[in-house]
Parts: sequence; structure tokens; C-alpha cells
Amino acid sequence: MIRYVSLLCFLLLFISCGTRSSEEDQMVVSGTVSGLKKGTLLLQTANDSVYVTADSLTINGEDMFELSTTVESPQMYYLYLKEQDGDFKERIPFFGEPGEIRVETSLAKFGINQRISGSESQAILEDYKKLSQRFTDRNLELIEELLIAQKDGKDSLAQALQRQQERNLSSKYLATVNFARNHNDSEVAPYVMLAEAYDIRTKYLDTVYNHLTPRIQNSTYGKKLQKLIASAKENN
Repeated sequence: MIRYVSLLCFLLLFISCGTRSSEEDQMVVSGTVSGLKKGTLLLQTANDSVYVTADSLTINGEDMFELSTTVESPQMYYLYLKEQDGDFKERIPFFGEPGEIRVETSLAKFGINQRISGSESQAILEDYKKLSQRFTDRNLELIEELLIAQKDGKDSLAQALQRQQERNLSSKYLATVNFARNHNDSEVAPYVMLAEAYDIRTKYLDTVYNHLTPRIQNSTYGKKLQKLIASAKENN
């Protein structure tokens, strides 16, 4: 009898722990799409360039929504809107993680203008985007100057501007590496390397990966970064 009671207690403890773990991994994405009356919202992830739907909701008269899924490791998620006529709007990307995340947007500017809160990883990614935007803006300036130089037949100036473009790109790569190293305990670190600097020299990829905490090395993007490094070394 004592053995039976002990076994029952163990099973109840095991079940309760499993329930808590599942709840801790739950991500709830809620918010509003002002102006939306009818349509379908899809919560998606990307798997090898294929979008996979984790949850969906049919909107009928209400512009508020709530979607949820289990998140084993923080990663990029997407809100995708299919309107009643079957046309799809742009996707809203955000870094998903367990907890409550809020997305505020509108039908008119879906995928163009949105406010996302509740995700620490998203906040870190936004910091990186601000950093990256400086190099993007500078590159656009150089492209404009280059086109004018080429149009005016100023070959030496055009070559100089091309060299500036190369230096600007190198600076962006190094800034990405430094950002990743400074955020080595965030899944955003391997993500930005994979998304923005995947073709950088292998030694830099290696440096970032080895600087990641063990938890991040074992994350979804940590493992993908490790795989990229292994593939690059094989091809060298």
C-alpha cells in the first residue's frame, strides 16, 4: 500500500511538472489590427524557407486577436493576414519567446508599421536594426553618388566610391560580429549572424559561436550557426 501511494505521488508530481513546463513554454500573441473586419490571421514560423502555421484565427467583426503556440527556443515568428477576398498582406516579423507579446498595427499599414512589445529578444533585435540601418543608409548614399559619377563618366571617382561601398560592408560585418559578441546570452546573436553575416570569413563565425553561452549554442539558431560553420570549413 505504501509503495502504491508513493508511486501515485510520483506520477502526480511528474504530471504537474510537465504541465508547468508546458505553460512556461507557452507564447501568447495578442493585439489589434485596426480597420480589419473580416479575414484570417496566421501565426507562422519559417522552416527552410517554408512557412509553417502554428496557430490561426478567423476575424469576423472584431479587430482584436489572440494566438498562441509552444516555443521551445526563442526564434522568428510571423503574423500573416489573409483578407476575405483571399489576398495576403505583408508578414509582420517578430522575435517570439515564451510569455505574452503584444502587436498593434492597422489594416492599411499591415507589415509596414507596427508596435511590438513584451519580447525581450525583439527589443534586442530592434537595437541591432538601428545599428544596421546606419550602414544601409550610407550604402544608399554611395549608390546614388556612384550612379551620378558613372553617368558623368568620372571613372576614377566611381572606382573610389565602389571601394567605399566595400569598406562600408566590411564595417557592417564587423559591427554585427561585435553586436553578437556583446549579446552572447541572447538567441538574437546567432540569428543576426545567420541573417546578416552568413558569408563573412569563417573565423569570425567561429569567434561568435565560441563566445556564445552554452544555452545559446544549444538553441535553434545556435545549432544552425554551428552547422553553417561546419559546412564552411568543409568547403575550404
